[in-house]
Amino acid sequence: MNDPVTPSSKPQAKPNASPMQLALQQAVAAAERGEVPVGAVISDAKGYVIAANGNRIIEYADPTAHAEMLVIREATTALKNERLVDCNLYVTLEPCPMCAGAISLARIKRLYYGAADEKAGGAEHGIRLFSHPSCHHRPEVYGGIEEIACATILQSFFAARRQS
Repeated sequence: MNDPVTPSSKPQAKPNASPMQLALQQAVAAAERGEVPVGAVISDAKGYVIAANGNRIIEYADPTAHAEMLVIREATTALKNERLVDCNLYVTLEPCPMCAGAISLARIKRLYYGAADEKAGGAEHGIRLFSHPSCHHRPEVYGGIEEIACATILQSFFAARRQS
């Protein structure tokens, strides 16, 4: 079983490195494990990576083991704080409603996502959680980051699944 990234083994991306590229690498690794290829990265205000992971739903037999949930858990543990107020989240697919809720609760400052999820998204599509009156923290949201690469990984994964 692959261990999740821990504070002692976390990638140390420099501020000029692309966190979305690291998230894409995590998505590819998730696909290689047979997971839906979604990867996520949390960086601090200076751009240093605090946590990086991909989906591990099947591996952990845990329906909440989405990439976003895993990196939020890892970052809060690494920082010893349940609030990630100066942190940015990069994810290859628009977060689902569960993950959008966790992003709000963690007070993440900015959300950057690659491919939109028009059916099941929770940020700018679907239920649009951050627009709901009961949502007390709304991160800045930037979609379409490395959109083609993020969408291609997902499309290739599901095309291969349909053929097998």
